[in-house]
Amino acid sequence: MSDVQRFEHGSRVPGWDDAADLTKDPAVIPDPQTTPVPAELRTQIEAEMARYPAGRERAATIPALWAVQRHYGWCTPEGIVQAACVLEMTPAELIAVATFYDMFETRPVGRNTVYVCTNISCSLCGADELLAALRDEIGEDPDVNLRGFECLGACDIAPMASVNGAYIGPISLDEVPELARQIREGAEPLPAKRLVLRPSADPKVSASTPEDA
Repeated sequence: MSDVQRFEHGSRVPGWDDAADLTKDPAVIPDPQTTPVPAELRTQIEAEMARYPAGRERAATIPALWAVQRHYGWCTPEGIVQAACVLEMTPAELIAVATFYDMFETRPVGRNTVYVCTNISCSLCGADELLAALRDEIGEDPDVNLRGFECLGACDIAPMASVNGAYIGPISLDEVPELARQIREGAEPLPAKRLVLRPSADPKVSASTPEDA
């Protein structure tokens, strides 16, 4: 096995110790006077900010990015600037968060989002084959954003997928054609396999409780 390539400064990451480019404009908080924010988006972000103590409103960064993604379909540059304006943060701070977490889309995607969990539990149960089968069945449909996902936290129903936010599993390869058809037609995907319909040991949880409750 060859040694890991390292640069003169000892890191595997090039440029980490390069001098800052002082000719660039400094990062600034967008000016509310020149940054129009859609009323619906502003209301959602401010509602999330209100959950936190005064002076800690930036803790609403992730909910604010979710609001941007719901509003535009993905975390658009314009939406990130608008969220930064409301949060009184720099756009760069929000971009750093949006590009770190796998659930945020930083490019245009299809209206249907299908994430196949590919972490260890699902992988051992056939997630790679499931993802490949879905790709073959769905093809290059621009309305479907299909990709593997690092972990969806539902190991007990492996292999599983999230279809427009609904957790479904375990999914067999025989069910892939039906699932693909339901996704394309906007029908409820594999209703009997939805996580929300599984029995719960908690008497307060009913079959009608949404996944994100």
